[in-house]
Amino acid sequence: MIKKICWIALFAFLILGFFTGFTIAQPLRQITDSNLRIVSIPEKIDKIICSGPGSLRLITYFGAQDLVVAVDDIEKRQNKFDARPYFLANPQFKKLPVFGGFRGHDDPEKILGLKNFPQVIFKTYATMGYDPVELGQKTGIPVVILEYGDLSRGREKFFKTLNIIGQVLHKESRAKELISFFNKHINELENRTKDIGDKRTCFVGGIAFKGPHGFQSTEPFYPPFQFINAQNIASTSRMNGKNIPHSNFSKEKILQADPDILFLDLSTLQMGEGHSGLHELKNDPVYRGLTAVKTNKVYGVLPYNWYTQNFGSILADAWYIGKISYPERFTDIDPVKKADDIYEFLVSKPVFASMNSLFKNMVFKPVDIN
Repeated sequence: MIKKICWIALFAFLILGFFTGFTIAQPLRQITDSNLRIVSIPEKIDKIICSGPGSLRLITYFGAQDLVVAVDDIEKRQNKFDARPYFLANPQFKKLPVFGGFRGHDDPEKILGLKNFPQVIFKTYATMGYDPVELGQKTGIPVVILEYGDLSRGREKFFKTLNIIGQVLHKESRAKELISFFNKHINELENRTKDIGDKRTCFVGGIAFKGPHGFQSTEPFYPPFQFINAQNIASTSRMNGKNIPHSNFSKEKILQADPDILFLDLSTLQMGEGHSGLHELKNDPVYRGLTAVKTNKVYGVLPYNWYTQNFGSILADAWYIGKISYPERFTDIDPVKKADDIYEFLVSKPVFASMNSLFKNMVFKPVDIN
C-alpha cells in the first residue's frame, strides 16, 4: 500500500513538472524583475513566450527568437503597413501558435495547451491585459515583469530591463553590448550637434498614438530631435508644468512658429487617401502657407510607435534628421546604410528596404506635396 502511494505521488509530481516546465533534476535560481519581485526560474531556459507590447522585440535584440514557442495574435495579422523591424526580420513568428491577444491579453488555457510548454513568460506593461501574478498562478509558469522604458527620460529603466533579460537567459554579455550600442549612438549624435549655436526650428507631425493620426499629432519630447539638439517648436507643450508624451499641436501654432524644416511620420499613411497628414499638407490652406512647404523642406521619417517604441528606428530617424538639419556635421553619413547597420545589430537583418517599400518608398526622402 505504501509503495503504491509513493508511485502515485511520484507520478503526480512528474505531471506537475510537465505543466510547470520543470523537471526533478532542473535546479532553480532567483532573479528580481522590474517590479522588484523575486521570481524563481529554471537554471536553463530554452522555451519562452513574450506577452505585451515590445516584449518579443526585446527578446529579438538578444538573438533569442529561437526560444519563442508561441506568440500573441498581433504577429498573425496581415497589415498593409508594418514598421516593426523585429517582425520583418523573423517571418517564422507567423507560423507559431497563438497564446493570447495583443497588448497583454493572455489566455491561460491556450498557454497550458501549448505543445512546447514555456518555462518563463516575459511580460511588459504589467498593468495592461491579464494580471501577471494571476497569470503565474493559473499556469504555474514564472512571469518576469519588464518595464519597457525609453531612450530619453526612461533610458535607465530600459537598460535595467536589458540586464534582467540577460540574467534570465544567461546572456549578460549581450545586455552589455546593447547598452553600449545605444549609448554610443546617442552620445555621438549629441557630440556632433551640441555646439551648434543657430539651431534649426523643426516640427514632426503624423506620429502614431494608439493608432494613426493627422499632421497635428506630435511629441513635445521627440527623441530624434533631442539627440541632435534640434529646436522642436512643440516642446513648449506642457500640462500643469508636467511633460506630456503626446500632443495635438494646433495648426495655428505651427503657422505662427513657421518652422524651418518639417518631418512627416509615415505612420499617418495608414489613414488612407484623403485623410492622412500627407493629404493635409497637400490641401490644407494653413499648411500650404508654411515656409517649409513652399520651399519643399518636408521629409519622410520612419514610424517608431508601432506596438510601442522601436528603438532602432528612433536611432535611424535621428541620424537622418541630423543629416537634413545640419548636413555639414553629417557629411560622412548615409542614413539608409546607417539604418541597416542598426537593424543588423539589433534584429540580425537589414530591413530598411522592406519598410521603405511598405511606406511607398517615402522614407528618408523629401515628401512630394505638390
